[in-house]
Amino acid sequence: MKKDPDPSTPRHCHLVGLARGLVVGVAALSLMGARAHEPQQTVAALASSATEALDVDASRFTANDFDWFDSQRQRRVPAKLYLPAAKAVVGSVPLVVFSHGIGGSRDGYSYLGRYLAAHGYGSLHVQHVGSDRRLWFGNPFALPARLSDAAQDSEALHRVQDLRYALDKLLAAQEGALFDNRRIVAAGHSYGANTTMLIAGAKVEQHGQTVSLRDPRISAAILISAPPFYGMGDPSEILAGIAIPTLHITATDDVIQIPGYVSGLQDRLDIFKAMGRERAAPKVLAVFRDGSHSIFTDRAGTGGLNLNPKVKVATRQLALAFLNAIPASNYLAVDAWSLSHGELVATFEKQVP
Repeated sequence: MKKDPDPSTPRHCHLVGLARGLVVGVAALSLMGARAHEPQQTVAALASSATEALDVDASRFTANDFDWFDSQRQRRVPAKLYLPAAKAVVGSVPLVVFSHGIGGSRDGYSYLGRYLAAHGYGSLHVQHVGSDRRLWFGNPFALPARLSDAAQDSEALHRVQDLRYALDKLLAAQEGALFDNRRIVAAGHSYGANTTMLIAGAKVEQHGQTVSLRDPRISAAILISAPPFYGMGDPSEILAGIAIPTLHITATDDVIQIPGYVSGLQDRLDIFKAMGRERAAPKVLAVFRDGSHSIFTDRAGTGGLNLNPKVKVATRQLALAFLNAIPASNYLAVDAWSLSHGELVATFEKQVP
């Protein structure tokens, strides 16, 4: 795979280095100020958990598949729901709705879904049938055409509707009473991060009209390897109105490359910068050293045999720290994460109004 040229340029290295120096310094100062008020074991606990195993104890979560069908769109909406195994009080469980990348499925990103469920969250992984794993089957010479079809505006719209439909179905089901409707978070990787931005309030133009697909039930967003809205205009205008907390996760070698389309680290940084400029909301950026675009999937070994499980563990720990921080707007555990994972992180930035 061709490497993104941006990380090798002096300008890029200067910006990343400067951001890292400033932000890690701010995180350290924030943590020092917090120690007078917070338990001393915060950093120690995160440091010890940094070496945790990638596998999650199966006794701590359950997983159930759903095979929904949206009759209005004549489209299947498969999904997998991870739940805490421990009995929960009605209306107490926060929910993450996860959108996979191109060629993925409801079974993907299990390292994240299982972990969140083991720590008290529901995690609903939605499969998008127009851009799912079936793309990889069939005539290999027709793969570029299938990928191109999956990236059309119509499929991008369907993916958002898939999330909305799955959320409607789950909340109306027997399990729906468990969830805290004030704490529903959208998350996604790659194409799924694009879907997440749309349901979180990104505004794009279609046929000369500004379109918003925002779902007001979404209270925060986790964006892993987020690609830009190429051809849709200035990202500052597209993303400025997103007014919910966002977590942005990427890596220095996080490169999307499919026929006719290449997107690297700088695109992820531009998205972070553009997010929420109209109405400031908390946002966090973590850039891992090296890695790859697919290191955030369930694939083992991609991005480095040793690095791969470490990045997955760190990613889900950061996601949990971020999710736990939102209700009280207390991001000290997020700061602590940046310090305990310093050897893995190239850039960390936190902006909390």
